[in-house]
Amino acid sequence: MKAELRRWALAGAAALALGLGAASTTEAKTFKWANAGDVSSMDPYYRNETFLLAFLENIYDPLVRRDEKLGLEPALAVKWGQMSPTTWFFDLRPNVKFHDGSPFTADDVVFSLNRASSGGSNLKGNFTSVKEIRKVNDHRVEVDTKYPDPLLASKWALILIMSKAWAEKNNAAVAADATKNEENFATRNAMGTGGFMLKERRAGEKTVLVPNPNWWDKPKHNLTEVIFTPIPNPATRVAALKAGDIDMMYEVPPQDTDGLKRDANLKVIEGPETRVVYLGFDHERDELLESNIKGKNPFKDRRVREAFHRSIDVQAIRRAVMRGQSFPTNLMVAPGINGYVKELDKRPPLLKPEEAKKLLADAGYPDGFETGMDCPNDRYVNDEKICQAVVAMLARIGIKVNLLAQTRSKYFSKILRKADNSPGETSFFMLGWSPATTYDVHNVFESLIQTPNKETKKGLFNVGGYSNKKVDELSDKMEQETDTEKRDAMIYEATKLYTEDYAYIPLHQQAVIWAARKNIELHQPADNRFPLRFVQVK
Repeated sequence: MKAELRRWALAGAAALALGLGAASTTEAKTFKWANAGDVSSMDPYYRNETFLLAFLENIYDPLVRRDEKLGLEPALAVKWGQMSPTTWFFDLRPNVKFHDGSPFTADDVVFSLNRASSGGSNLKGNFTSVKEIRKVNDHRVEVDTKYPDPLLASKWALILIMSKAWAEKNNAAVAADATKNEENFATRNAMGTGGFMLKERRAGEKTVLVPNPNWWDKPKHNLTEVIFTPIPNPATRVAALKAGDIDMMYEVPPQDTDGLKRDANLKVIEGPETRVVYLGFDHERDELLESNIKGKNPFKDRRVREAFHRSIDVQAIRRAVMRGQSFPTNLMVAPGINGYVKELDKRPPLLKPEEAKKLLADAGYPDGFETGMDCPNDRYVNDEKICQAVVAMLARIGIKVNLLAQTRSKYFSKILRKADNSPGETSFFMLGWSPATTYDVHNVFESLIQTPNKETKKGLFNVGGYSNKKVDELSDKMEQETDTEKRDAMIYEATKLYTEDYAYIPLHQQAVIWAARKNIELHQPADNRFPLRFVQVK
């Protein structure tokens, strides 16, 4: 009861804070929006997380960016291409200024790309093919790759460019390591070339942006101020939107969607997302971190993984938890992504409890076992509720799951692989992934399924350390293959291998559901990014 009262007290305080903010702001073109969790850092390389990168794309620009249809278009680079199979060039936009008025040059690009590929950066996986980055002149950068990489420009649509002079002046030349909870000046401050400038940052409370009057691009928005506020409690977010204290909520709880649609002052914007939410195992350790089984790791046995996979009823999760707003899947990649194999997207039949228990017994666990489970509570739609449902389903087959649900900042710091490639502190976990760098299945293989390797920078988000030599070989080949028919055959074979191995438990492709006041015009991409440059307050 005390915990519940405290939760509601915090929710009330958040609503009050929003109300006070609304009362003190009279500018009609102010745009106020909210999400369940905060932006964890102002450093664009701190964490490879869609919400964080999408927010920072408003402050920083990449070399190439995604347009409204998710195609590549010029940003800080006006032209790019391959001079040879292993050499790329990027011709830079002239007369671009950082927010402090300093000129943007090739020095900033070389510095940023090297910073993003080293230190505590969480974006190193986008540099697996890179051999050398060099400045040719102030407006041209060339890149040598170790092998042909036709996807390089797509990968770098996520790499936001920082000011070299600003970072060095403020002792932020090296990216802080999120897995160690490190911070530096760039954690709470920002210096980009983007359409918006950071005016105020109060972590956990609010972040205020204002338009960049000297932006190189022509703004399509009419905003004079943007106020972002994290509101963890779903009911409080909904109440704030209905009251007009915020103009838009980025994440709508499925249970509230119908009610918001009936409100004449609001509109709901929805569609399928490219992200797949999944569960993962610790394949790496010889003994689980939290288990009554000593000296063994049950998840190393395919039969155990199969028993888990085939005991989780994703249709029940869709009905009871997601209120129909999810698309169950058996793959780690969603429809619409290049390399999605429809014929392999069929979940195996659910097992009866006694059938699953027999699999466990055959693997040497006739009485089941105990394991910990890590889950965020403010990152994916109904994430904690999904994990609670999984706990109940696995209890039916004799598995005792001790669930730990935390805010995204604590959660990711706990579970992600460390800079030295050592595994995170988890045995069983939930994650979500969208290959929003390339919109190609190779991103999923390279990031999540290939064996973690510090030197090649592959498998950096393979939290559980799954390893399959044949999948590794196929992934490396598909990265370079330009013959579509041959590449599709590689993708099919690699997909079949990881699904039959029960490497992961894909759950569903979640829906993108936003809600806004009727006077707000915005654009909702399928990758769940939120570009402020398209927002209009009518």
